[in-house]
This record gives sequence, C-alpha cells and structure tokens, in this order.
Amino acid sequence: MGLTAERKQELEELCKKFRIDVIDTLHSVQTGHPGGSLSVCEILTVLYFEKAKVDPRNPGWPARDRIVLTKGHAAPMLYRVLAEKGFFPVDEMKTLRQIDTRLQGHPCSLETLGVELTTGPLGLGLSACVGMALGLKHLNTDATVYAVMGDGEINEGTVWEACMSAAKYKADNLIAILDYNRVQLDGTTDEIMPLGDVKAKFKAFGFEVFECNGHDVEELCDAIDSAKAVKGKPSIIIAKTVKGKGVSFMEGKNIWHGRPINDEEYKLAIAELRGEQ
Repeated sequence: MGLTAERKQELEELCKKFRIDVIDTLHSVQTGHPGGSLSVCEILTVLYFEKAKVDPRNPGWPARDRIVLTKGHAAPMLYRVLAEKGFFPVDEMKTLRQIDTRLQGHPCSLETLGVELTTGPLGLGLSACVGMALGLKHLNTDATVYAVMGDGEINEGTVWEACMSAAKYKADNLIAILDYNRVQLDGTTDEIMPLGDVKAKFKAFGFEVFECNGHDVEELCDAIDSAKAVKGKPSIIIAKTVKGKGVSFMEGKNIWHGRPINDEEYKLAIAELRGEQ
C-alpha cells in the first residue's frame, strides 16, 4: 500500500525541519559534515518514521530492525532523526562534537541510544551488517538489517567482500541503501575512483538491485517494500541523491563534505530551506 498524500506531506515536512535543524546545529558548533547529512535526509526519515520497526522506549528490543549508518560522517542527520524519534532530547543536538558529548563526530553504539553500530572507517559497516543479518536469521527473527552506505565508501574492497558473503549465505533480510550523490571528500566519484555501472556491479555480486529518487519519500517507500519482498538474496536500493540537497550553493560541491558554515552562508542556507528566497 502506497503513501497517502497526507502522510507523504508529513514526511516531507519532517525532512524540511531536519535539514534546517542540522544546518543550524553545524553552524552553531562550527564542525561536522553538511553535504552528506543533507543528501541522506529522506532515506533516514523514511526508515525511522515509516518503514523500520524501532522503539525508543525499548532500544534493545530483540525483534527490532537494525538501521546502520555505515557512512558515519553523516551522523548529524542521524542524530537529528533519532532525537525526533525519541531516543534522546532534541536539545542535546547543541552538544554535537563537543567535549563529553554522547553525540560524537561519528556514531558510537556504546554512547548513543539508537545507534546500532559504531561507524566511521568507511567500508566496514556492510560487513558488520552481514553478520547482524545472518545472526538474526539464525535466531529465526523476521527483523531486517538496513545498511545506509555512501558511494565514496564503495571504493573500499571490504564492501565487495561483504557483498560476496551476503550473496553466498542468502542474506535476504539485508537491505543496503546507497546514498548515491556522486560526490565524496576530494571530488566527484568519477574523478576519484570511477564506479562504472553500479547497478551492474551489485547484480554481478549477487544482489537484487532497485533504483529510485533518494529525495522522493514515496519512491523510497516503494523501493523498500520491493526489497523486503525479495527471497534468497540480499538487496540494494541505489537512491539517487544530491550532496548538500536543499542548499543550492552546497549542492554537488565536494567542499561541503565537511566545511564549517560561516554566518553569511548560514543566513543564505536557512532562508532557502525555509522558502524565503
């Protein structure tokens, strides 16, 4: 069953709020990663507020779905979504990357409620997700593991080793979602390490592959539903996104991977996100 028009609007409004709040936070603390946080917004919002089984009142619930942000530098958006979901107070966002905070620069499962896996070194998350998925199958639970990956991340060889394992062991409770914004720290993915035909690559490694507009909440929901119906193999959703989505001067620019936001840039960004220009 697809989204109602009302529910679609609710999810879109959440995304708008999250983008504004993340830019506000990053400007306030003068550290963090705006570009990849903005591109992954709809993906995380759809997972936590529409598709995944999670309960902030019972974060260790055995039957919960596991959502892992393998591209850990996009932690600001993950934290904002987790806070809205009720894992910790929204006001705690102002402590991002500060001394003694539990909202570290990259997600830490030992410190932060709702974080399933400590991530930061790119390429390692999918391997852990394969292990989670196989463990859940062994326990005969119907939980799904969602691995939210970056496209620069798939430069790493460990990603493809994990893909081979996932296919070999028929991890059909594993759904990877690729935040395919085509830009990484030092340039575009084509400049740094050309990815070629990403869809064909994942198919060759034994995945069922779906594609969608990663900023369209309805398309994301449909793609997740399709992936959940797959049996006997893992799935990946190639979500086509824009780095820095929503702030025109950040969109598609690698300099906004981790650059601080100055006062003038902050004013421009917030006005644009609020629809005031």
